[in-house]
Amino acid sequence: MSATAEHRPIAELSDVHVVHAARGGGMFSRDKVYALTGADLVIRAGETVGIVGESGCGKSTLAKVLVGLQRPTSGTVSFAGKDVWSMSAAERREHIGAGVGMIFQDPATSLNRRMPVRDILRDPLDVHRRGTRQQREQRVSELMALVGLPRSVADVLPSQLSGGQRQRVSIARALALEPGLVIADEPTSALDVSVRAQILNLLLDLKDRLGLAMVLVSHDIQTVKRVSDRVVTMYLGRIVEQTPADLLPEGGRHPYTRALFSATPGLLSPIEPIPLVGPVPSATRPPSGCPFRTRCWAATDGCAVDMPAPRPAEGVGHEFRCHHPVPAGTANTELVALATPATGRTASESVEENL
Repeated sequence: MSATAEHRPIAELSDVHVVHAARGGGMFSRDKVYALTGADLVIRAGETVGIVGESGCGKSTLAKVLVGLQRPTSGTVSFAGKDVWSMSAAERREHIGAGVGMIFQDPATSLNRRMPVRDILRDPLDVHRRGTRQQREQRVSELMALVGLPRSVADVLPSQLSGGQRQRVSIARALALEPGLVIADEPTSALDVSVRAQILNLLLDLKDRLGLAMVLVSHDIQTVKRVSDRVVTMYLGRIVEQTPADLLPEGGRHPYTRALFSATPGLLSPIEPIPLVGPVPSATRPPSGCPFRTRCWAATDGCAVDMPAPRPAEGVGHEFRCHHPVPAGTANTELVALATPATGRTASESVEENL
């Protein structure tokens, strides 16, 4: 992990749970969606943390909790050493609203279609009463230059911009108040392939230039590995492993981490996919004990009893939650042999279809 990981914590989650009432269950339904369960996470100043997992695993919920958009059902959320939800709404708006920037997945829906770019970028400055009107206009010009937008688009509506330009506006808006932490929730998934690399490179350049901490939520597992200091693997609302990115994929100790990374191998270093059998369990009725046990080739009866506690691995900042972890240094070919499915489905089919 990079030296920035030694810096002080900027955001912390402690035993955070998010539970929703299930939709469509009727007025007497007692079904609940366990969107986030027992999440413990520390984001340190200057580091990039990638969040990966299948669709519905709680990645976006975790991002919303970090940015203060989702109040947890229980647990503690701290930012810069202060408990977020013990503050008044005004204190929270000042502390979190100015200290954390959010980049949403689809700029076409996250930007106000009736406001020109200039007003969109000035809006956070107006809300937080930053500087004089002249200083705010100057800051808007600085932000546009920072993300590579020409001055000519200042009075243009978002609908008149390309997808890449709209996402640059979203990034500029997230940086308007000079936050210490930026949450990017699938920032390139709504863009054409040709501009995804440009936006990702822009984010990484801004992170280094401005000294930002960044949380990157993405389905693009290989990209997350390349740009992150640490990768957090989530499954069914739980954080099951936190791994220094340079140890992946071979250094992953949780069976799901190994299967997940094998399902989307890089073209230059092909990996044989590890088979998984069966669908992802419902978040309304998660399995007892370890949630991954219903698809895990190493599961035993004991895995149904309780969720394993976090266990430290060999690397600094590396921990996992598994009763039967993959031994360090185990090759994928060995895991493929152990996980031969009865149905013939491969991880590319059973995991990738849920990404």
